[in-house]
Amino acid sequence: MTDAAELRRRTRELLAAHPPASLPAPPSPASPGDTGRRDFLRARFDAGLAWVHFPEGLGGLGAPRSLQAVVDAELEAAGAPDNDPRRIGIGLGMAAPTILQYGTEEQKRRFLRPLWTGEEVWCQLFSEPGAGSDLAALGTRAVREDGGDWRVDGQKVWTSSAHLARWAILIARTDPDAPKHRGITYFVCDMTDPGVEVRPLRQITGEAEFNEVFLTGVRIPDAHRLGEVGDGWRVAQTTLNNERVAIGGMRLPREGGMIGPVSRTWRERPELRTHDLHQRLLKLWVDAEVARLTGERLRQQLTAGQPGPEGAGMKLGFARLNQEISGLEVELRGEEGLLYDDWTMRRPELVDFTGRDAGYRYLRSKGNSIEGGTSEVLLNIVAERVLGLPAEPRTDKDVAWKDLAR
Repeated sequence: MTDAAELRRRTRELLAAHPPASLPAPPSPASPGDTGRRDFLRARFDAGLAWVHFPEGLGGLGAPRSLQAVVDAELEAAGAPDNDPRRIGIGLGMAAPTILQYGTEEQKRRFLRPLWTGEEVWCQLFSEPGAGSDLAALGTRAVREDGGDWRVDGQKVWTSSAHLARWAILIARTDPDAPKHRGITYFVCDMTDPGVEVRPLRQITGEAEFNEVFLTGVRIPDAHRLGEVGDGWRVAQTTLNNERVAIGGMRLPREGGMIGPVSRTWRERPELRTHDLHQRLLKLWVDAEVARLTGERLRQQLTAGQPGPEGAGMKLGFARLNQEISGLEVELRGEEGLLYDDWTMRRPELVDFTGRDAGYRYLRSKGNSIEGGTSEVLLNIVAERVLGLPAEPRTDKDVAWKDLAR
């Protein structure tokens, strides 16, 4: 069995073969032939040190998930490059665990390595204009053609990174005669294929980190289907549970995230302080620390298996806390808090909560209670699946999708 000592030995062998000092500083546009940062990441994946809990040959060694911290600590101490996890978070946090659980061996070997190294960015084609909170009501159609492959037509919305992505995880309706949860199938879609059109969605911040995606006669081979036909809702639950953990359970240092900038302002600008603001800041500081420690506990629970509905509670707390902290920061700064640096529409690769001004943080945090599942839907999940409360009446549960009022 692989233990911590064995992982340290393997990590040091990797570092000896690829000394970090010889590698270009990130971000590197290294091509596949370069012996640079990307080759280091490929070698790390092949050595089983990417996700140690994944199977051998797929970036792991079948080791306990908790031992990933041993590898990460060794590499960080040596100054080794990482795979820029914020840029490829959808692939790492949502696509990879779904492919691992439901993909064929061929799919796992094709997609996981370039996903982890960041050579191929992923996005998520789930939400639609008429199917956001009620995602199972989605109307994008996938029709099987004579050759066995699929033709997809429809529209998706609020798609992060679609303008950067090579691949997408996609759910589409394959049986309109079945109830809405049972007529869905899960696919991998090539974003470079004909018929895929990405349009920017400008947000209240002026940026366009999200997109709407139009699918017109897009052909997807059946070899890119994940799971059984009609079983896409069950497959999607793996993605959604991992998404909520990825959003709500991000690893942060003390005073990391949104609480950091407002705490620094408080220390550096004593003339802005009032007793009332001090009391509110203390409460939010404690809440942020509780959330950070709860996130650590949630990640420890993941060592026992797939994430469950507890991630919904973490994501709920993350959204509420960010909005309260950003509101306090705007009040603390007074007139300065209303300033915003740039309304030019930008297409960012990353959402930068801490490197921008208070006005940006306040505006951007408004989306936290929508993205990754609205707070209202997550409250239902917590009530029914965590607390065991009676489910809300659902009159459309056994009605064919084609007969639903729209």
